[in-house]
Amino acid sequence: MEEQIVSKVHLLWEEMIQAIRQEVTPAIGCTEPVSLALAAAIAAQRLGKSVDKIEARVSANMMKNGMGVIVPGTNMAGLAIAAAVGAIGGDAQGELKVLENLTPKQAAAGKAMVAAHQVLIAVIDVPHVLYSEAKVFHGQDWVKVCIADKHTQVVRIEQNGELVYKMEDIEEHKVPYSLVGVTAKDVFDFASQVPLEKIEFLNEAQNLNMALAEEGMRGLYGLRIGAMLHRQIHTGLLADSLMLQVVMMTTAASDARMGGASLPAMTNSGSGNQGIAATVPICVIAKKQKKSQETLIRALALSHMMAIYIHSKLPKLSALCAVTTASMGAAAGMTWLLTRNFQAVSMAISNMIGDVSGMICDGAANSCSMKVSTAVGAACKAVLMAIEGTRVTGDEGIVAENVDDSIANIGILASNGMVQTDAQILQIMMDKA
Repeated sequence: MEEQIVSKVHLLWEEMIQAIRQEVTPAIGCTEPVSLALAAAIAAQRLGKSVDKIEARVSANMMKNGMGVIVPGTNMAGLAIAAAVGAIGGDAQGELKVLENLTPKQAAAGKAMVAAHQVLIAVIDVPHVLYSEAKVFHGQDWVKVCIADKHTQVVRIEQNGELVYKMEDIEEHKVPYSLVGVTAKDVFDFASQVPLEKIEFLNEAQNLNMALAEEGMRGLYGLRIGAMLHRQIHTGLLADSLMLQVVMMTTAASDARMGGASLPAMTNSGSGNQGIAATVPICVIAKKQKKSQETLIRALALSHMMAIYIHSKLPKLSALCAVTTASMGAAAGMTWLLTRNFQAVSMAISNMIGDVSGMICDGAANSCSMKVSTAVGAACKAVLMAIEGTRVTGDEGIVAENVDDSIANIGILASNGMVQTDAQILQIMMDKA
């Protein structure tokens, strides 16, 4: 019997390792416009000629997340420039780093295409929340590439009216891991006990996202919130506390990412901001508390895996800002760093759910860094409450006594309750455009 329990635990750990490897990956730029850039790059490579026109169609949620965000290397926002530079200078094998080697000359050529109205963007009604297609032309020749369900998953390629490739059973396609039966306690035990060599690769999350934070602190990107918070320390309006350092550095990383810095972010669940929120708070506290490298990596494992577990209850894209759920992972990781106690970790998550679980996602933009600062600030408050033994109880709102039930309630809210909200947000944005 004991051997069966140990075997089950090891199987769960392997699933969680696979989940982290799948969901925690590097990306340059916001993943929605980058996904369209990848489709355009693959299409242009197959076309094998210069591209003189692009017709792109995306799902409603992709449109929402691609309208207002700066595309790296261009200092220009929107899906049209993403498609243009993807076709002109994108690396078809680069996946989410498709624009890593974009040159100023290629960026200028992309802007010229957009200015000449050679790039058309439209919303398409498809059953996939995450969907983009790019059809690139040279004269009468064309290639169309379709991506669905995952930012890098090519599901169909057509050339001059002929089907070149089709991924079979797209509706049945599953991620290569399963979190069925996993609980928050399982995630806690995994991060605390899994052999270190199995999760050491998470150190790259520290390297990438802290580099973004340092770049954001230069005050050159987006709304420059991180740099502003730092300046206000010197005016005396803010105190230089550890928790302010957490908010300041995390927000600076988001400033840089959303403002077009050509540095990769380590993502979580398909989002750079979620990856930043799950990483930077852990790194700041671990450094200040002089924690060991093993302790840092285990805390990162708890933060990222808890974020993945919570996000697995949500649609891939929705009206609920998933930086809040990633920050719940950060709250778990920060609490573990300071207490090593599961009860405190579950209390911190419950406090977060009782606080910011209704924040809306109104598309990717520089303002995302404000949502990052709000969510991470709430995580810090939730951690401090948990350390003192205070939590939002199961008698209040959508919070339940059991942390897993509370997490499930967030999923119900996002999947069922916020569907109309999502449609209304997109309509407002489209009306503005």
